[in-house]
Amino acid sequence: MTSPESVTVRCQDNTSVGVTFSDRFSFDADSVHYAVELRAPGLAARVDEVVGWIWDSDLALFLDELATDYRGWEGERSWRTNDGDLAVAAVFRSGGHVGLAWTLRPWAAADGGWGASVTTWLEAGEQMTALAADIRHFLAGGYRSTGPSAAVSQSSVV
Repeated sequence: MTSPESVTVRCQDNTSVGVTFSDRFSFDADSVHYAVELRAPGLAARVDEVVGWIWDSDLALFLDELATDYRGWEGERSWRTNDGDLAVAAVFRSGGHVGLAWTLRPWAAADGGWGASVTTWLEAGEQMTALAADIRHFLAGGYRSTGPSAAVSQSSVV
């Protein structure tokens, strides 16, 4: 699904693996609500209302920092929403690629809760920069095309 109201990240190694951000809305200036869907062969998982608060660390900033460090880093870097519904863990591998493990775990403290995760691999430079820009604009309620690129078409990072 690619439209001005959504951002889709597809794994460059297997394009059937992906993450889609969509259905953004807000009740007030303190938060943004949105849906996140994970897809992979045999897996479809969606949380309809992930909440980002203004006092949370920013997903776009986390992705920007990964893009800035396109030459690589040691170990794992991670980010999550305040309530833990969405988490992202990033690793760098040789050849200039970043693995983003996207995890949905709604109602983590509830009995019968569930979790799902997919990993997308992207180029450390241009694709990570485009993803950070697209997420920033999606969360802000606007959309900015990242321009022509082999990695990005509309709001879809491949």
